[in-house]
Amino acid sequence: MTAAPRLITGVRTVSIPVDDQEAALRFYVDALGFTVRRDNPTPNGGRWIELAPGGDEVVVTLEPAAPGVTRGAIGIRFTTDDAEKAQAALAATGVDTDEILRWPGVPAMFGFRDPDGNAFSISETG
Repeated sequence: MTAAPRLITGVRTVSIPVDDQEAALRFYVDALGFTVRRDNPTPNGGRWIELAPGGDEVVVTLEPAAPGVTRGAIGIRFTTDDAEKAQAALAATGVDTDEILRWPGVPAMFGFRDPDGNAFSISETG
């Protein structure tokens, strides 16, 4: 079998649907500590907002949600060095968090939701 030419070289952004870009921006920056990489107006009256959760190459974008978008789990797992510390800090700021899951042989992890109801998880890197 011959290998196909490498056309896709990585993942640049993961989009998160939000109802209010300004409110979402405040949540992701103030509560989660993300860094704004780009915040520019778009021709449709919205904004192109790119946020970095850490020093990663991949960023998240806050996209205006289409009408009728169902919210729930988005397949994004953020990382942390200490799940217990991260869960406690987020819960203390009012973020809707779950209990930490601890399974043998699996990194500790917990879920959380943003104000739009999008669900994510955070797992330890170790």
